[in-house]
Amino acid sequence: MSGILWIIIVGFVAGIIARLVSPGPNNPSGFILTTVLGIVGAFLATFIGQAIGHYGPNQGAGFITATIGALIVLFIWNRLVASHVISDPGNK
Repeated sequence: MSGILWIIIVGFVAGIIARLVSPGPNNPSGFILTTVLGIVGAFLATFIGQAIGHYGPNQGAGFITATIGALIVLFIWNRLVASHVISDPGNK
């Protein structure tokens, strides 16, 4: 149970930092979507790190790489909104 709570806390902090560092609109917003942004970023960073051999099979991304992964996810989100592939939830 403490492992899941740790993932949520690290994901939330990584999501907040990614939103602060990223230029442009910071959508998606809110506590849950910011946390999901950080968690997805951590999974992306873990996947890429394991694919290039930086992490072993049982290792996960650290805090810094989770933040970088969240930045990548936020960049992809903003590009999809800019090209009108998905709608902007903050612009109704």
